[in-house]
Amino acid sequence: MKIPWVLIVAILGSAMTFIDSTAVNVSLPVLQRELRTTTEQTQWVIEGYALFLSALILLGGALGDLYGRRLIFEIGIIIFALSSLACALAGSIDFLIAARCVQGIGGALSTPGSLALISAAYGGAERGKAIGTWSGFSALTSAAGPVIGGWLTQEYSWRYVFVINLPIAVVVLLILHAAVPESRDESADRKIDVLGAVLATLGLALLVYGLIAMDAGRIAAWAVAAVVLGLVVLAIFVFYERRIPDPMLRPDLFASRTFRVTNVYTFFLYAALGGAMYFVPFVLINVHHYPPAAAGAALLPFVFIMVVSSRWSGGLVARIGARTPLVLGSIVAALGFFAFALPGMSGSYWTTFFPAATVLGIGGALFVAPLTTAVMNAVSVEHAGVASGVNNAVARTAGLIGIAALGIIVTAAPSFIAGFRGAMIASAGLSLLAGIIAALGLARRTQRISTA
Repeated sequence: MKIPWVLIVAILGSAMTFIDSTAVNVSLPVLQRELRTTTEQTQWVIEGYALFLSALILLGGALGDLYGRRLIFEIGIIIFALSSLACALAGSIDFLIAARCVQGIGGALSTPGSLALISAAYGGAERGKAIGTWSGFSALTSAAGPVIGGWLTQEYSWRYVFVINLPIAVVVLLILHAAVPESRDESADRKIDVLGAVLATLGLALLVYGLIAMDAGRIAAWAVAAVVLGLVVLAIFVFYERRIPDPMLRPDLFASRTFRVTNVYTFFLYAALGGAMYFVPFVLINVHHYPPAAAGAALLPFVFIMVVSSRWSGGLVARIGARTPLVLGSIVAALGFFAFALPGMSGSYWTTFFPAATVLGIGGALFVAPLTTAVMNAVSVEHAGVASGVNNAVARTAGLIGIAALGIIVTAAPSFIAGFRGAMIASAGLSLLAGIIAALGLARRTQRISTA
């Protein structure tokens, strides 16, 4: 039997970034005590990583198409591994935040490359199944992150959360050199959109900085000004990208209606999902007094359902199109978010959070793999890296903004549990909005559209 090395290396490479995106959350209280940090400094351990990952992932996809997807993927893995070692050795919060930002740069180079390598190696229904498998393992590593992070923090140290990336990186690099062919967009002009990357990073940094300040309860004039200025810079970024000959955000990709609609869908649904996955562990630990590892394990039903159904759901687009699974997935996910808002201050896990995690898992199984497949099928193979970068950027940016924005709801409420309920109801609303967008914007059966 032929071993699918491309799929294996894509899954392992993505696992590093997906684990780090969630595993660090449950180690933050211990990290905060050891390094004697403020709440805002601790939050930037999460947001600094997400900021650079979100802002530069477009550039990572474009670089892969220009200079070789395997090459850029490899560089990203090396940067991520070295910065993970720096995080593990950090002696101060400032050094840790800086290392986390570099981690985000490494993730921005490697994450779009994983999907681009799959798209170049597979075609037709096999591509959907391969992406479904990748999506399932991505969900597994993302949701297993809190369990791994909590266990390592309890039994050893929060530093081991970063050390686990090193052996994975070694395996990925060995397989890359031994069994993965190079691929690139031969028609691409070799120019790098540096100014576009700077504008995207600056705009997101200002926006998130202002939202975090509001999240902390200090809705001062300067915080509002930072949000407004961030939005202005992001508008300038979009205007600039539409007018230069070699943008990292290719306007011609959006000629595909499917590509436009699925990315808007991604933004609203992943804003809801990102916020929920951030605040659920907090309510489990702070309100229901779960230990960190148990708080992460509470989401295992979500993980299990995603993993066992992802390959099947990845092939749905080829059989029935994207519209039906995306609409149904968003509706079921909304019910899952709403179910998280129902538990009070007590009650068994099996009657409180287990039903919510299960329903959310069913919703995720319906939308995650079909969404990724629909996005990648909406463009030609030559532009797979950029398309992957755009969709990943949208998802990461949505999570980044969703955490900060929903945090305002949490802190504005009279109690944490009331704020958490408000945030989950808001997440359900965002999920339903995504479903409406898919229902109105997608054809009943999505066909492949080439933007070449």
